Amino acid sequence: MTDFPVFHWTDAAGADHAVRWRSEAGVAPPKRAVPADDRISADTAYRLASEGTALVWQGDFQNARQLVQALARRVDRRPKKSKDASGVDAFNLHRLAQSQRARTLGMLLIPLDADYAIALRRAPDVRAACEEAYGPGGEASVVSLRELLGLVGAHEWRKKGVPIPALGGASIHPHYGVFSPVRGEYIELVARAPLPAGTLGTVDSLAFDVGTGTGVLAAVLASRGVKRVVATDQDPRALACARENLERLGYAAQVDVVDADLFPDGRAPLVVCNPPWVPARPSSPIEYAVYDPDSRMLRGFLAGLAAHLAPGGEGWLILSDFAEHLGLRTRDALLKLIDDAGLVVLGRDDIRPAHPKASDATDPLHQARRAEVTSLWRLGARG
Repeated sequence: MTDFPVFHWTDAAGADHAVRWRSEAGVAPPKRAVPADDRISADTAYRLASEGTALVWQGDFQNARQLVQALARRVDRRPKKSKDASGVDAFNLHRLAQSQRARTLGMLLIPLDADYAIALRRAPDVRAACEEAYGPGGEASVVSLRELLGLVGAHEWRKKGVPIPALGGASIHPHYGVFSPVRGEYIELVARAPLPAGTLGTVDSLAFDVGTGTGVLAAVLASRGVKRVVATDQDPRALACARENLERLGYAAQVDVVDADLFPDGRAPLVVCNPPWVPARPSSPIEYAVYDPDSRMLRGFLAGLAAHLAPGGEGWLILSDFAEHLGLRTRDALLKLIDDAGLVVLGRDDIRPAHPKASDATDPLHQARRAEVTSLWRLGARG
């Protein structure tokens, strides 16, 4: 247990406990903790959580779920500092509010037995969800109820799957910690873009899918007739997820899933990449699918693309301009990155998002979301 953070707390009977602390976001264990059960009021729980005191739940599990909802209502009643802000200021205030909200709601803790069972009244069986996210058990631990509910939700998504129209309605089953393809516009762009020469009609047709995640874009390329796709990722969860999805869809023989930082070896007539769209620091490992610090993946893809394109090949960069509307990146800066990499723009296909937040006027980033456009940039190596 010394290899992991340890959480210390004293129960109502005065017994001391030292158990493994679990946090996918890398949050340190709280320094102060008290036992809590069904008798605690929401106002008292909110005060303690806001002060940084964790509540180790000893009561009815379903009451704990109701309590975390009550805490969320109290957090959300706080005045929104980002209400009249815009651009970078609105984004930074929004991220700060998200962080503070997560910290407060994360103070309600659930003890887990060594096999991930929960010894509380009306507790669900979360063992499968925990094993998928954490791996095999083996020791008692404690986790925030907020994270635990996220694990359960991810487990249900993994079982149910996300239907993909571009795959004839077949489903992609995202693993915990792997970005779910719920925003389908970027998939539609890849499904409708004309394939370049060398990807169809030959026995050695080839494409690279850089940063494959769930494997959805590799599957779309395979379904369009690309004979061989090499899909890369560095995240062990993503690699396992992509392999499982491609096997389920019947494309395992067509798609090689390899552990690589950006590009695999060699060149291809088509190289596809859908990097994280927002150049900002993630607050947890899970957010690396959305936030790309200093545009590391975008810069790396563009810088290495020409060296991995076959003669006359195309690189497809799928990128939202959300960051541009937030003031986090300019269009000129993007075009300069393309030019500095020895690339030229061969064409661009745009699509507007249809996700609910795009029409939610209460969202503090509504103006940027409403203006957002997702584009497939067709890039080639400069003569």
